[in-house]
Amino acid sequence: MNLVRAELERLAARRFVQLMVVLLAVAFAVTVVTTLGGSHRPTEVELSRAQSQAADEVRRLELAHDRCLRIKAGTLAPDENDYLPRDCAQIDPAQSEQLPTASDYLSGVFVFAKEAKPLLYFLIAFLALFGFLVGASYIGADLNSGGVVNLLLWRPRRPTVFAAKLGTLLGGLLGLSVLASVAYLGAFWLIGQASGLTGRMSGEFWAGLGAVWARGVVLVLLAAALGFAVATLGRHTSAALGTVAAYVVVWELGARLVFQILQVGRPDRFMLSSYLGAWLAGQVRFWDDNACSTGISGFCDGSYTLGWPAGLVVLLGLTAALVAAAFAVFRRRDLI
Repeated sequence: MNLVRAELERLAARRFVQLMVVLLAVAFAVTVVTTLGGSHRPTEVELSRAQSQAADEVRRLELAHDRCLRIKAGTLAPDENDYLPRDCAQIDPAQSEQLPTASDYLSGVFVFAKEAKPLLYFLIAFLALFGFLVGASYIGADLNSGGVVNLLLWRPRRPTVFAAKLGTLLGGLLGLSVLASVAYLGAFWLIGQASGLTGRMSGEFWAGLGAVWARGVVLVLLAAALGFAVATLGRHTSAALGTVAAYVVVWELGARLVFQILQVGRPDRFMLSSYLGAWLAGQVRFWDDNACSTGISGFCDGSYTLGWPAGLVVLLGLTAALVAAAFAVFRRRDLI
């Protein structure tokens, strides 16, 4: 327990961590002030007009669905402007995940229920970057300056020291993520109450937002563990930054271009960013340009999806492998 407390104090006392926390607060403050300045409480006239537009759009969707059913049944001749999906249920308003609402037609009005998820994605992205940089600098600076050697003189058990450092990092980051999320979303909810609209916040809305938040927190912890592991393997903070830069340039950009030239099918399944997006969003859909270029006649669907289970397996497997390698190196390597 004393080791964990000491590591937590060391983590909080690091100037880089303090600077990143300040930047996090500044970014949040700028976003909140900008949103507050660009929003206003809608008048009764604005609400009435928006509700009328939403109702008109719903009726248009219902008419399009009814027309599709009649054309499929052969009781109505289609014209050149008709959109006919394979199944009319695809354009059925009753089966739509979200029907048009009045908030969709309000200009200059912040609606919490509509903007909460994009704002949460921004928060997660910032926290993931924060976690990676702090994780890399936390162990990288100690290895480069000899701080780990001094710590081992006090606690000469390398596995215990490694686990304490990583556990303290993840625990501290988890606490910060929870506090930042509550303060961040709470501030925007208050903006919706005072200078906008809260919108329709059903149980399904909160469940979906909670699922995104939970996956986002896991991503933040994985990013911190990755930064910690790569910096341990390279014995320097810059090793983690260089590894990420090299991966993006060589694989995400270079290999993607090569796959395109060679016409490799479904190239996105070889990219780590695809699994990251699948995990965070729950599911992502990609388009394979080569699927429908082989002379197939008729309808051809070149799309394919990646779900969050595949994203979790890839991200968790990569992180576990790098952390295990970092542990093995830290346990046996000369640290002086």
